[in-house]
Amino acid sequence: QVQLVESGGGLVQAGASLRLSCAESGRPFDDYAMGWFRRRPGKEREFVAAVSRTGVVKDYADDVKDRFIISRRNHERTLFLQMDSLKPEDTAVYYCAADQTPSPMLTRRTDALYDYWGQGTQVTVSS
Repeated sequence: QVQLVESGGGLVQAGASLRLSCAESGRPFDDYAMGWFRRRPGKEREFVAAVSRTGVVKDYADDVKDRFIISRRNHERTLFLQMDSLKPEDTAVYYCAADQTPSPMLTRRTDALYDYWGQGTQVTVSS
């Protein structure tokens, strides 16, 4: 059984930075491509960023690609999301997710394809 635990959320002002972390336990971390998703108030869950099993391939949603950086440390079984220049519209619950794919270079944007999810961490950006 895989467990994912997010941390690092909080309340910040517009323009600030936060770094989210997601700690994995249960199986070899590099078995999984990883992703970050978010659910903004009143909206469906949406893709934010993804990274391949190797960490080489990364993908971002258009509205975060110049401000957020996804990374992973496989030996530490941890996924990160560095969020800079935060905007009020980034306010959401952020979730990390694991995709058990055999491909070492694959990333995916579809949440239904992910196998495991964390409980989420709240990020609130005030104007």
